[in-house]
Amino acid sequence: MGTTDPAVLTVNAGSSSLQLHLVRDGRVLRTEHSEQSPDPATSERSIADFLDAAPGAGLAAVGHRLVHGGEAVREPTVVDDGVLEAVREYADLAPLHVPPALALVEAARRRLPDVPHVLCPDTAFHAGLPDGAATYALPAEWRSRYGLRRYGFHGLSYAWALGRAAELLDRPGGTLQVVLAHLGGGSSVCAVREGRSVDTSMGFTPLEGVPMSKRSGSVDPGMLLWLLSGSRLTLDELRDGLEHRSGLLGLSDGKSGDTRELVASGDPAAALALEVFGHRVSREIAAAATSLDRLDALVFTGEIGWDQPEVREAVCRRLSLLGVEPPARTDLDADGPVSAPGASVPVLVVRPREELQLARETLGALGRHARGSGAVSGHRSGSRSGKAGSDRDS
Repeated sequence: MGTTDPAVLTVNAGSSSLQLHLVRDGRVLRTEHSEQSPDPATSERSIADFLDAAPGAGLAAVGHRLVHGGEAVREPTVVDDGVLEAVREYADLAPLHVPPALALVEAARRRLPDVPHVLCPDTAFHAGLPDGAATYALPAEWRSRYGLRRYGFHGLSYAWALGRAAELLDRPGGTLQVVLAHLGGGSSVCAVREGRSVDTSMGFTPLEGVPMSKRSGSVDPGMLLWLLSGSRLTLDELRDGLEHRSGLLGLSDGKSGDTRELVASGDPAAALALEVFGHRVSREIAAAATSLDRLDALVFTGEIGWDQPEVREAVCRRLSLLGVEPPARTDLDADGPVSAPGASVPVLVVRPREELQLARETLGALGRHARGSGAVSGHRSGSRSGKAGSDRDS
């Protein structure tokens, strides 16, 4: 391959998928994607087979995407037993993602005990949210006792998209004021001012915000209380409905949670699902823009943001008040603008490359660790003494 520089194995465990990438010098050498719920035993074997197929890679580290690290891990952190134990306290805040991710970390450590492992939380990009954006209007006692605050998610995707947007606009990322929309199976919106996340649609858990493939996004909390009262729904029924049977799937009467299938369908319920999704995403983008002084660009990323021009058009046509015009291009095969030349607000599309950002942040954490600053960030023993969040869900 023409180089002996070390490589990074990236492990991205979803609720029903596993992605492995071997990355070196910003290039993916090998990839494997399984659409199955990660099982620690079989995943350990998959990791071994994956590395056996790439002999001589010179593995420097393993980087693990962590959807939610709570207060235990607020930045990319080198793994040890204490770190994993601290993260487990917050696993119930993203029960679809964190337990399988931690099981994968343990499996990978067994297979590669002499290689450093790094947890890269999706919340890190939003760790510096201003108090006005991070604080919920809840009793101070609750906020203090249970650590209730807005965390934000999709940070690896946002960090990559921001860097690519800066390159495409030929401007330093630290000078930009942009709104980023990560649209995929999980979806969210983020406002970035001069390189810093200042608002985002997801909150304490990855269930808040816009409707997603199967997750509801934000709904009236009074309605949820009503559903739980009078024996209408049990807690388990409510959780299952919000996490697995809502979003695009629920809006389309169970037809599909995939926008590609919904766009191709002539079914009225599918049209409603797309209408609601476009409305809610554009609404969140407009809300996020209020945290900025100006809008230098609107950036779409995520699987839907990248390859679903119908959704981009539906969102942009609702944002003329912000100076956003409907995209002029749909035939995109590389990162770039889809807005017309000279548009007052450029609309950019960036392919999601979480694996490259994951590798980058993993190596950065190793460097900090070597300099003596790789400790667990912000863990507060006993901060969740009431175990709030056991009924919540990236």
